[in-house]
Amino acid sequence: MHELGLTQHLVKIAEDAARQNGATQVRSVKVEIGALAGVVPESVEFCFEACSRGTLLEGSRLEIIFIPGRGRCYDCHAECALDTYTVACPACGGFSLERLQGEELRVVEVEVD
Repeated sequence: MHELGLTQHLVKIAEDAARQNGATQVRSVKVEIGALAGVVPESVEFCFEACSRGTLLEGSRLEIIFIPGRGRCYDCHAECALDTYTVACPACGGFSLERLQGEELRVVEVEVD
């Protein structure tokens, strides 16, 4: 489960940011996870409590913002929803899809005391 390692890294990022700003406790962490990032948000939620134990994040709230996949066809320029199974443009059937969003995996906000 690579989500465990990712969650440990997210906790470290948030804790480092809190320490750099003189905080003694993290109240909440807001994270964006894209549909095409290869990460299961529920697994990150599951790991968060264990990974934050003994850190400035212990007892904090994790908020996950799910970013749907979105793409554009290089052939017809139509935009469409993307998931990990989409290989062809639904408008023209072309196989050249550019990913516009959905690969995000980032800490976007850390609320501290």
